Amino acid sequence: MMCSLWRGFSLPLTTSLNRRFLKCCRQLSRSYNIESCIPEAVAFQGVSDHSGLYKFSVNESDRFWGAVARQRLSWISPFHTVQNCDFSQGKIKWFEGGKLNVSVNCLDRHVHTSPERVALIWERDEPGTEVKITYRQLLELTCRLGNLLKRQGVRRGDCVTIYMPPCPLAVASMLACARIGAAHNVVFAGFSSEALADRIRDAQSSTVITVNQGVRGGKVVDLKRTVDQAVQNCPSVQQVLVAMRTENTVAMTDRDVPLEEEMMKEDVVCEPVAMDSEDVLFLLYTSGSTGKPKGLVHTQAGYLLYTALTHRYVFNYHDRDVFGCVADIGWITGHSYIVYGPLCNGGTTVLFESTPVYPNPGRYWEMVERLGINQFYGAPTAIRLLLKYGDEWVQNYNRSSLKTLGSVGEPINTEAWEWYHRVVGDGRCPVVDTWWQTETGGICIAPRPSDPEAEIVPGMAMRPFYGIKPALLDTEVGEVLSSNDSTGALCISQAWPGMARTIHNHHQRFTETYFQPYPGYFFTGDGAYRSKEGYYQIVGRLDDVINVSGHRLGTAELEDVVVCTIIIMFSLKAVMVQEDVLAQQLREMVSRSIAKYACPDFIQVVRCLPKTRSGKIMRRVLRKVVERNTDELGDLSTLDDPDSVHEVIRGHQRLREQRKEQ
Repeated sequence: MMCSLWRGFSLPLTTSLNRRFLKCCRQLSRSYNIESCIPEAVAFQGVSDHSGLYKFSVNESDRFWGAVARQRLSWISPFHTVQNCDFSQGKIKWFEGGKLNVSVNCLDRHVHTSPERVALIWERDEPGTEVKITYRQLLELTCRLGNLLKRQGVRRGDCVTIYMPPCPLAVASMLACARIGAAHNVVFAGFSSEALADRIRDAQSSTVITVNQGVRGGKVVDLKRTVDQAVQNCPSVQQVLVAMRTENTVAMTDRDVPLEEEMMKEDVVCEPVAMDSEDVLFLLYTSGSTGKPKGLVHTQAGYLLYTALTHRYVFNYHDRDVFGCVADIGWITGHSYIVYGPLCNGGTTVLFESTPVYPNPGRYWEMVERLGINQFYGAPTAIRLLLKYGDEWVQNYNRSSLKTLGSVGEPINTEAWEWYHRVVGDGRCPVVDTWWQTETGGICIAPRPSDPEAEIVPGMAMRPFYGIKPALLDTEVGEVLSSNDSTGALCISQAWPGMARTIHNHHQRFTETYFQPYPGYFFTGDGAYRSKEGYYQIVGRLDDVINVSGHRLGTAELEDVVVCTIIIMFSLKAVMVQEDVLAQQLREMVSRSIAKYACPDFIQVVRCLPKTRSGKIMRRVLRKVVERNTDELGDLSTLDDPDSVHEVIRGHQRLREQRKEQ
């Protein structure tokens, strides 16, 4: 087992693993030509490879993004200014003067060329019951729904809240809003009624779209009931459109509208509204892991362009590939890499309704075989879960269609990365560990794209995407750390099209959070290590970092240490391990300064950190536990495993008792 820890602590890869990496890279290098990959590069003088293109994208940002935007998007009116950005004011504007419609870019132009190409594969909860929706069918759904929304009084500039599981009507709802000029506010369909109500009120929605019930992991969830409870405290809501996911009837009020029934009364043609590049496309509220959820605002042209470009080049997506992102549409990953990025590229994208272990731990891989998925994009949390079930559940299924494996949501520990690469990908698929945030709109740092034979290092995001210029800043004095082999606050030094524009109704909070901590830079809130080779490794949120004898340690490192320690113990066949042996293992990996934490209760707390379904640690819960205010934990419906909170509380209590004894 090899660990990759903060500040370059690492154990070398095996020779055989290195050989597999090189073989994988050589396969990517065949017939490589930068202009065949990115046609716009032909106009960039002196650019002949990835390194040259990256340098051009950050040094000649206007030329790069201007050329790509003209080539990749369909415009109603051309833009006159590529960018107008000022970090000191939190002002971000791209492609001013331009007008377009996002739904046209995602649907109409593909219907003109390939109307029967599959746009969506709805992987329903029960395996083998998938539903395929062509671009022509999705356009018809979108137009009918857009006309229905207009009949219900939704106008340009309104915000529609969508509380639905992954399904074709959820995607059509998003695109219908974009078509008629309304913004959408998709809320994850696992949130409590209180969390939903907060987001409806802040977005000032008059219209909510939902389903009667959701189905996930063999269980039925009464989503309409949750909406009914939420809207009791939302005086702005005038109508609720209700689709039927199951055949079970639900109570309907005068406010409720049967969606499918009314939608079929509408025409299949809905004229798209010409939207300014900087008009709002959607609001998306963060999970509230640090406190009050933020309603981040993303706009039309820049966001769409950035998601399309990252989708194509990070994952090496080609026409007629099947892209399998298993996130929920309620998160930014679903927005960017289930809906907007793939559909803008004319791709085929999977909507996954179920769980990784339903009806058994082979669900993902059975789906890969049955649907012929070429790119698979999932969370480290799920990968670690499936690793525990062993290799057999993976090897039972044919995964030869896979070409790229992706990881998203949090840093992936080395053990999970290697299992993902070796077992799931048979050692032949590149693993792209992607770093980005709701705020960034799309992937900012990832191992790909790169020069053809460039290495991929386990557990590292590695390389900035085109137009992204990262910087590490000293957390104490705010100075730029220009040398490699450095750790600091991860910032981005220039604007990019996909970034959020503001926090809804709280622009001051937006500037204070992202631009004031390090003036002249966008502050991500994460810490990062830049290796001697210049690769970036994300080490977790800076407010998760602890300082032990001068060593700054983040959650990513601690989790990696814990996993490595456990595996080392098993490899030594230490069935019963005393605390001093466990401490010795930690000493050997990260120095004596952390050894005082090497007790089972500390390990239990680290392993059971409460995380959202997108992999973020809910820090406000940890603060309340440490402050012993466990009666004020707040809404926990966003957690992947709410029981983890009780484990943390019990572990913290045992640690306090041990401290008293000592």
